[in-house]
Amino acid sequence: MGHASGLRAGTRYAFSRDYRKKGMIPLNVYLRQYHVGDIVDIKANGAVQKGMPHKVYHGKTGIVYNVTKSAVGVIVKKKVGHRYLEKRVNLRIEHVQPSRSRDDFLRRVKTNAAAKKQARAEGTTVQVKRQPAMPRGAHTVSLTDNIPETVTPLAYETTI
Repeated sequence: MGHASGLRAGTRYAFSRDYRKKGMIPLNVYLRQYHVGDIVDIKANGAVQKGMPHKVYHGKTGIVYNVTKSAVGVIVKKKVGHRYLEKRVNLRIEHVQPSRSRDDFLRRVKTNAAAKKQARAEGTTVQVKRQPAMPRGAHTVSLTDNIPETVTPLAYETTI
């Protein structure tokens, strides 16, 4: 048998709607405002075929460079061979959602600024650099209260 190589080949699951998210598209998708410079995730919505991205861009993150009444232009980095090219893709807003990739960074900036301000007021220094999780401390397990228990597997029985 031949292999289809059309625009939407291999998108059976990528473009399908999520579980319990089928049907009418909620209004907040259309009422959300995008501005130039916003970071967005491209996630194709299979219910709307117009303005749909190519399957290569599905799941990619980009920056909004143009906003129209029903669509946004997004700059995406696409890997071609050994290099990344900057591609400009125009998508309807149903296929775009705000990215949460910077939420942790922005939250960390605010907490660091507050910690620095408090340390300056107290006249001390503060460490704002992230530290990796350190290994757990050593401890000894006492066998006086914890008697070792022997575990044996049960034999398999059919119940037919």
